[in-house]
Amino acid sequence: MDERIIDLRSDTVTRPSSGMREAISRAEVGDDVLGDDPTVKRLEERMARLLEKDAAVYVPSGTMANTLALLSQTSPGDEVILDRRCHIFNYEVAGASAVGGLQLYPMDGPAGLLPLADLPSAVRPANIHHPRTALVAVENTHNRAGGRIYPIDELEAVSRFARERRLRVHMDGARLANASVKTGIPFERYGALADSISMCFSKGLGAPVGSILVSDAATIDRARVWRKRLGGGMRQAGILAAACLYALDHNVARLAEDHERAARIGRMIEASHRFRLTFPVETNIVIFEAVEGAPDAAAVDAALRREGILALPFGGRYTRMVTHLDIHDEDMERLDRVLPRVLAG
Repeated sequence: MDERIIDLRSDTVTRPSSGMREAISRAEVGDDVLGDDPTVKRLEERMARLLEKDAAVYVPSGTMANTLALLSQTSPGDEVILDRRCHIFNYEVAGASAVGGLQLYPMDGPAGLLPLADLPSAVRPANIHHPRTALVAVENTHNRAGGRIYPIDELEAVSRFARERRLRVHMDGARLANASVKTGIPFERYGALADSISMCFSKGLGAPVGSILVSDAATIDRARVWRKRLGGGMRQAGILAAACLYALDHNVARLAEDHERAARIGRMIEASHRFRLTFPVETNIVIFEAVEGAPDAAAVDAALRREGILALPFGGRYTRMVTHLDIHDEDMERLDRVLPRVLAG
C-alpha cells in the first residue's frame, strides 16, 4: 500500500494551505461578540454584498447557521417545509425542534428537490388545530442527492410559491459555491431567491472553521441573539475569518477541478459491473451503490482502506466519495489504477 492516504470521506477533511496559514497569522483581531473584530466584519460585509443582502453573521458551523436561520424567522410551534433527504432534517440533531420548538414537514421529491405540484397541500390552512406554516427550506447543492444542483427554474418556482403565500425561504447553501462555479450563475441571483442563505467555508473552500448566514438586517439581529444564546459567540474570531477571506480569494474558481475529478471517479463506477451511480455526478460528490450480489458498503470500505483510500459508507449499500482541494493529480492516477480493481474484486 502506498503511504499517502487518499481521503475521500468528505470535503471537510481539507487542511489549511501555507498561504491560508499565513493569512491567519497576519489577521487583525478584536472581540467579535462586542462587534469590534475588523476581520470578521470584513467577511460579513463581503458576503452580504456577494449575495446582495443587508447583513451577515459569522458562525462556527453550517448546522448553527441553518438553526439560526430557522429560529430567527419563525416562532415556537411553527412548521417548516423541507425535503426528507436534506441536511437540516437528517444531520442537525433536530436542533430546530429541540431548541426552537419547530415542527418539520418533510416532503418526498425527486432526488433532493421539493415536489412543486404537492407544495400547496403542504401549507397548513388557518385552523386552531394546525401549526402555522412559516418557512420553506431548500438545499443547494444537495448532499444526499449526490451533490445535485437545485435547478434555477425550480428554485424560482419555489420562491414564487413561498412569496405568494407570505412564507419565508431559507437556502442551505453549504456548497453554494460549487453550484455557482458549475452553472456560472452568480451568487446574487441565488441570493434573490431566498430570504436567508447559509454558506460553509470549511468544505470545498478549504477553511478550517466557519459558516456564514446572510439575510435582511432584522433577521441577522435576531440571529446574533440566538448565536450568543447557543454559545456560538466567538471572541478573537478574526483568525478564523481570515482563512475564510483567503478561501474566497483563492479557492472558489478551483472548485471546477474537484468537479472534474468527481466526474472521473463517476466514470470508473459506471464502468463497473458490480456497482452503479445512485445519482448523476454534477459537482464534487459521488454516491454509488452495490447491485444485487455485490459486496455491501462495509465490505467496500474495508477493501478501500486496505489500499489506503478512505470513503464514507452511506447506509448498507451506498458509498460516498467527495473530491476536494487536497486531492491531487497523483492521487487520481492512483485511483485510476486501484479503484477499478477494488470494485471488481
